[in-house]
Amino acid sequence: MAEERSKVVKAEGFRWPAVDLREYKTEGTHFRGITRRTLLGEGADEQRLNFITRYFEIQPGGYSTLERHEHPHSVVIIRGEGEVILGDRVESLAANDCVYVAPMTFHQFHATGDEPLGFLCIVDRERDRPQLPTDEDVAALRRSEDVARRLKT
Repeated sequence: MAEERSKVVKAEGFRWPAVDLREYKTEGTHFRGITRRTLLGEGADEQRLNFITRYFEIQPGGYSTLERHEHPHSVVIIRGEGEVILGDRVESLAANDCVYVAPMTFHQFHATGDEPLGFLCIVDRERDRPQLPTDEDVAALRRSEDVARRLKT
């Protein structure tokens, strides 16, 4: 019989004590009040997964980087309230909402409530680096009044 390598990552509220809390990014100032934890996909026994499951938490008033990628994202909101910029529109978010971020779509998550916005984000194991918007991209996004009011760069 093969060695059992399956596991359970225990949570305490919206914390996973066995998983390191990491900075969202190590450089840049185009984000605020956000952390991440990689829950599944980085462990030695998890290399066969074709995806990585991460938990992001944005503090009230915080936001993620405005960026796009060649790979898609699958996002499930599990805590708080917020908004997401998806290209030229803004959508409100609450617990249990699901977001599909299509390839090459500029996106940015914002925590708008009194508690953190927490979400699971599932991405391909092999993926491209984020692409920040050019000045022309930002100008095009700002043509939408909703986006212009919320956009942080």
